[in-house]
Amino acid sequence: MAEDRKQALDAALKKIEKNFGKGSVMKLGEKIDTRISTVPSGSLALDVALGVGGFPRGRIIEVYGPESSGKTTVALHAVAEVQKQGGIAAFIDAENALDPKYAAALGVDIDELLLSQPDTGEQGLEIADALVSSGAVDIVVIDSVAALVPRAEIEGEMGDSHVGLQARLMSQALRKLSGSINKTKTIALFINQIREKVGVMFGNPEITPGGRALKFYATVRLEVRRAEQIKQGTDIMGNRTKIKVVKNKVAPPFRVAEVDIMYGEGISQVGELVDMGSEKDIIDKSGAWYSYEGERIGQGRENAKKYFIDHPELRAEIEEKVRAAYGIGDAPAEPVESAKPEEIKEAKATVKKKIAPEEI
Repeated sequence: MAEDRKQALDAALKKIEKNFGKGSVMKLGEKIDTRISTVPSGSLALDVALGVGGFPRGRIIEVYGPESSGKTTVALHAVAEVQKQGGIAAFIDAENALDPKYAAALGVDIDELLLSQPDTGEQGLEIADALVSSGAVDIVVIDSVAALVPRAEIEGEMGDSHVGLQARLMSQALRKLSGSINKTKTIALFINQIREKVGVMFGNPEITPGGRALKFYATVRLEVRRAEQIKQGTDIMGNRTKIKVVKNKVAPPFRVAEVDIMYGEGISQVGELVDMGSEKDIIDKSGAWYSYEGERIGQGRENAKKYFIDHPELRAEIEEKVRAAYGIGDAPAEPVESAKPEEIKEAKATVKKKIAPEEI
């Protein structure tokens, strides 16, 4: 009887694989490599906070926070890292607020970036679905969920009530997207805003628009908030920013990354190096002075940052030691396969089909 059941199971598995492809059903023990493939976030501190050395591929990421806190900066750094590895990135700019000059300053190849500025929320999510399903795109950024306005709301009158319309739209879209995102190993990064509930006396009144679906489907949720201003004399040069991992399905959550976001430059990687190197005693700090292997680097944090900018070889050496100290020296970041020319054409054609020619 046991032999008959085994033969019946083998026959069923063969039929499933024939109809739906190899790997549709498998024993958990058969999977050889269960490591999580990642793409660096562009921030050393955030890579450590995420616990796996970067953003996990084939997962949904949500980045939310107050206005001008650095949400789009975090997303653009991820886009730049994907492009450095030879991957294709798409940016769905529902807010119509992308600054190409700033994106280029952060290392984004704007000539190769796929950009869409959809008219409606349905159009934006359809474009995202088509790009993910193509299997040729490595990261899709949606900026932002709050700006994905349903068609009925756009075509309606001002003041019309559309209760739960955007939440239903997001719920349906995520049900469709989650499967194809996992199969194609695409990173779907949703930027979101925050709102406040009226009349909340106790607890946090802040909520994110778009319903609850994104909270459930997201593997990683990042809360981005400004902490303090970075000044040089009386001039404000940037902001000290805290990025809190409020949800993480691939590593322990609630870790916090503190980064410097400098105006016009993005995340200061040398600033992270000074802080993390000091924390692991790779860089010696005595009072206000920083030194490395007995040699003084500079007095004060800003001078130490300048020293690393002027000495890239030393910076690379210390970065390697810092990565090793935090256990992300050999991050399981699977190299992104260089996109074939026909794949790039196909992905660009997908965007052109979904949006009007004048928007390209």
